[in-house]
Amino acid sequence: MPSHSIQPLNSELTESARESRERELLERIAARDREAMRKFYLLYYHRLARFLSRMTRRHELIDEMINDTLVVVWEKAGDFRGDSLVSTWIMGIAYRRGLSLLRTESRAQERMVLPRTGEEDLRDRATEQFDLAELLERAMENLSPDQRAVLELTYDLGHSCGEIAAIMGCPVNTVKTRMFHARNKLRGLVPILAAPRGEAQAYPRVT
Repeated sequence: MPSHSIQPLNSELTESARESRERELLERIAARDREAMRKFYLLYYHRLARFLSRMTRRHELIDEMINDTLVVVWEKAGDFRGDSLVSTWIMGIAYRRGLSLLRTESRAQERMVLPRTGEEDLRDRATEQFDLAELLERAMENLSPDQRAVLELTYDLGHSCGEIAAIMGCPVNTVKTRMFHARNKLRGLVPILAAPRGEAQAYPRVT
């Protein structure tokens, strides 16, 4: 039998073993096992940081979102009933905590709007030229948190539409709609951001 024919099975076993380990950790956390919580933290910290970095670039907010998420895990581990993957449950908590913090920050910023300085304008002009990866990063910042989350969950974390729907608490069709609009908006934003400022005005505004 060709060796490649058994790869899916091995992969499936690996994923099954990972899920079994995570569920065991949650059971121990529900029993207030601090060592299990430490292991769970190490297991999910970087995954959560990568996901939440698509919702905001502010490191202090990302750390707060991760901490809030893991506090919920510590308090609610016993509520996990196994109806979804552990990762789906965790990312759903992180998504809701992230949105909550972003809304709080947005309200605070609306009450305190600082004027731009000439120095900030000079920095903007000095950073006009970006390579494709940087352009995509800048374009991503112009998407809504929901749209950025859908792209991150799909392309970087490998979740299915059904899993993303569970994470975001919305229908699968809503996930697909957010993906459609996010991809279309990125297509329109990249050439606008790549153009010199004078030329960029010739492009239509993307909303």
